[in-house]
Amino acid sequence: MNHYERRYSRWYEVVLLGWAFQLLIGLLLVAAAPALFGWGWDFWRYMDPVRVNTLTAITVSFLVIVLTLRRLSRFSGGAILAHIVPVVTGIFLVAFAVLFFSRSAYSRPILLAAYAMALTWCYAGYFISKHYHKVKFAVVPLGKASTICSTSNLKIRQLTRPDLEGVRYDGVIADLQSDALTNEWERFLAQCILAHIPVFHVRQAVEAITGRIEIDRLSENDVGALLPSPLYSMAKRLIDIAVTILTIPITVPLMLLTALAIRMDSPGPVIFVQSRVGQGNRDFRIYKFRSMRVDAERHGAQFAAADDERITRVGRFIRKVRLDELPQLFNVLKGEMSLIGPRPEQRVFVDQFEAQIPFYIYRHVVRPGITGWAQVMQGYAADADATRIKIQHDFYYIKHFSLWLDILIVFKTVRIMVTGSGAR
Repeated sequence: MNHYERRYSRWYEVVLLGWAFQLLIGLLLVAAAPALFGWGWDFWRYMDPVRVNTLTAITVSFLVIVLTLRRLSRFSGGAILAHIVPVVTGIFLVAFAVLFFSRSAYSRPILLAAYAMALTWCYAGYFISKHYHKVKFAVVPLGKASTICSTSNLKIRQLTRPDLEGVRYDGVIADLQSDALTNEWERFLAQCILAHIPVFHVRQAVEAITGRIEIDRLSENDVGALLPSPLYSMAKRLIDIAVTILTIPITVPLMLLTALAIRMDSPGPVIFVQSRVGQGNRDFRIYKFRSMRVDAERHGAQFAAADDERITRVGRFIRKVRLDELPQLFNVLKGEMSLIGPRPEQRVFVDQFEAQIPFYIYRHVVRPGITGWAQVMQGYAADADATRIKIQHDFYYIKHFSLWLDILIVFKTVRIMVTGSGAR
């Protein structure tokens, strides 16, 4: 290995050691600091079941938090600030629940103090990293890669020659299919790979930054990637059924109150039934709370517009907080839908978009969902251009079909329900 490669390899080793050091310091602060203040400086001399169970729960929770935030950052362009509170809170709630229902002895004050420390550590780490170590990528200024620009979470620098010039980067972006890529640049990319510096094709980088996949042209690798994992598909189906059944004590009262409000607000049925297109391009009947007047589609199917006059007063509210979607839990139990997936469209729109948008029908390879990646990233699509972007989000979801992406969608969905953004 020459001096050039050794220099880059040292960066890789420093990054690994730095990350391990941060993880160790974080674990000591989150686990050891509350124990020291709560049990004294020599708490380790007597490790009774209360201390063992509490420290074990804190350690496991912290490691899961770090892993979850790192994995979620892959799907959000490094933007994890909005996910810190739900991730840390959710994981510590699970830890509390496991200890409580297993009737294990533990210290509630120490666990609460560790929760507060974990939040503090994650926020401090985010702001320190954002200020002192924003994720940096070097770009080979040839082909489509030359159009990539910096974002609020990523720093992009266009290289002037095939050398990183002593600057540490988290990766290199290049248009590997460009005819302008010279032998000198190819040797540079090979040396980066040997030095453990990730090299990304420009399409991969754009996908990661935007959360979308271009659909005008798909390679054979793209087509293969649009086949979701059969194993996770089965696991996802079991999760859908379990979550739907476990949330019945919450969802049923909400549905009863919503139905009563609709009945008092306007004449007509409470439930709106409509034909939609689902997995395998098959039609099914979707259930929703009626949010429009009974004669809303007397002139045929049409998209809802902003300030649509067909929407009732109650309908505007339940659309804003997504309560109109609750009856689709019956579709989930029947196996026609999933909790998370591409939104199902009416057949008339499917036929229209299939003629206008390349590969549109591929979105039917998975079950449609009550919420999905396109909904939380883009919002409502009301025309062919917006639908084209929506399909790019759907393809990204199918390609990265995983538990981690579903967890991120859940967090974003909750935030949208609270803020009411993107509703029509």
